[in-house]
Amino acid sequence: MKRFLILPLLLMAVLVESGCTPHTTGETQVGVRTRKIALLGPKGVEERVYAQGSTYFFPPVINDWHVFDTKLQNLEMTFSPTRGDRKAQDDLLFKTIDGNDISLDVIVAYRIDASRAPYILQYVAADDYTLREKIVRTVSRSRPRDIFGELKTEAFYVAESRESQANRAKEELQKILEPMGVIVEKVMTNDYRFNPEYTKAIEDKKVADQTVEKNKSAQHAALEEYKRKLEEARGEVNKMVADADGQYLKDKIEADVYYEQQKLLAEAIRAEGIAEAKGIQEMNNALAGMGGEAIVKLRIAEAMQGKRIMLLPVSEGGMNLKTTDMNKLIETLGIKGLSGK
Repeated sequence: MKRFLILPLLLMAVLVESGCTPHTTGETQVGVRTRKIALLGPKGVEERVYAQGSTYFFPPVINDWHVFDTKLQNLEMTFSPTRGDRKAQDDLLFKTIDGNDISLDVIVAYRIDASRAPYILQYVAADDYTLREKIVRTVSRSRPRDIFGELKTEAFYVAESRESQANRAKEELQKILEPMGVIVEKVMTNDYRFNPEYTKAIEDKKVADQTVEKNKSAQHAALEEYKRKLEEARGEVNKMVADADGQYLKDKIEADVYYEQQKLLAEAIRAEGIAEAKGIQEMNNALAGMGGEAIVKLRIAEAMQGKRIMLLPVSEGGMNLKTTDMNKLIETLGIKGLSGK
């Protein structure tokens, strides 16, 4: 009985194999084969990954063929209807942690793990479109909202803050999608928008900030000008002090020189006075001795010599107008004095 059953099956397998059709993979595609009827192998999704850019032959009826693209793909969710995956507004809408509404353009770059293609087909998605729309897109529109929503409104103006949250979003998406055979390469942000009222408030704040910065700049310029003038004044004062110090030193030197000169002059005068006093003392000593009176008289005579002296004697109760020749008198008295008479 077994022989009779096996022979027809083998015959059917030969007939089926003789009707094989080509199944190809593109340059960036891998193929997955599914055995619908178990004739020469196990039934179900084959664990083999059919390589890129190849052609394979097997019957079309009892086999299914699926291909998955392994190239890097960008899932772009944007506000503009002329860009991105959908021809309509498709950006992420959420609230910042401080309660303001914001919309954000996000791009998720991903690719499938080629070695996990059979797993993707069996448990995740039957083709690239379903994988992109049902899996990657759904997760990418959910988790990043929570992560970017942790920022305060003003942080969106800082590129480093947005990039930091984008890296976090990439890590979180990778944790979710990697078990499904999807590798997230990068999460990028593009433009962002606030509601009109808040945008107007932000613009007004920017204008106010610019005014403040302008006033700060003017204040800084005035302060710098004040410092410059202060330094100029200090320089002028220092110059005046230096000039005064120089004049003081000059006057001090001149005064010291004059003092020394006067000191030397005073010492000379003192010495001269001492010498003169000694001379006078010697003369006094000489005059006090023998012949001193004669010397005095001689000096008086010498002093009066050549001078006419008139004496008007008073006698007999009135002025005697008779003249006396004093020169002769002195001469006579001097001669008599010298003669000792």
